Order: sequence, then C-alpha cells, then structure tokens
Amino acid sequence: MPYTPIVATLGYVLSPDRQQVLMIHRNARADDQHLGKYNGLGGKMEPGEDIAACMQREILEEAGITCESMQLRGTLNWPGFGKQGEDWLGFIFVIDRYAGTPLTSNAEGTLEWVALDQLMTLPMWEGDRHFLPLVFDTDPRPFHGVMPYRDGRMQSWSYTRL
Repeated sequence: MPYTPIVATLGYVLSPDRQQVLMIHRNARADDQHLGKYNGLGGKMEPGEDIAACMQREILEEAGITCESMQLRGTLNWPGFGKQGEDWLGFIFVIDRYAGTPLTSNAEGTLEWVALDQLMTLPMWEGDRHFLPLVFDTDPRPFHGVMPYRDGRMQSWSYTRL
C-alpha cells in the first residue's frame, strides 16, 4: 500500500535580534485539534507549488509578512498524527529575515513573540519538545525524523542527520 501523507510546512520566524520566535497560540477555535497549544506557522502544500513556495505563502497568510531568507532545518514524518489518524510529512524551516510587520492574530489564534530560552515552557505538543532543539541548534545539517502518533500521543522519536 503506498504511503500518501499530507505534505505540509512548519516555520519558525526569528526576530531581527534572533532572540525571539514568533509562535501562534492556538486559542481561536473550539474545534481546533491544537487548541491551547503553541506552534510554529505553516500548513498544507497546495498543488502546483514547491515546498519553499508553500512556506512563503503560509507565512504571508498567517503572519502577514514576506520571507526574505529561510533555511530548511529538517523534515518530520508524523504517521497517525491527524484528527482521523492521517499521516503527515512536514518540512521545517527557520525564517531569519522578513519584510513587514507581523500580525497580532489570525483565524487560528494569537501571534506572540516568545524568547527562545522560554520556548520549552509553553504548552505544546509533546513531540515538539523533541525536535525543537534541533531546529534552533547550531548544527548546519538538516535533521530527518519520524515521530509516530496514536490517539493524539507520541509513540516514539528517532532522527538522522546527514
């Protein structure tokens, strides 16, 4: 049976001084699978766009800013992560230069600047605590991880760096 995950992006926008990251506090919709959690920005890839164009579009839609510089930090395979157990494949970016002024909220919730050293204190998906250190570390190699979920809970975590 072919593996057909939902392909998506997840981006972390750094402040100009690189001390803060723009996060969304998912607090706008009662039916949101992510309700109450903090997350990066991003979403599903659309037909006809490459993964970088997807990330740029999602940042513009969700934060109202234009990406000027971004780096692919890794890929993550989330089997079983979706509401109905769908598989997701995510491309994780850091956006380190942008144009414009970020929105303060969108249809999903409130956008907040969070100090990088406070990031792990936020309510977030259990699995995020495993891969976020790799997103922000100084190792230039991208990571490639797999993090199976079952019934909304992470089952395991492994990654490779090449």
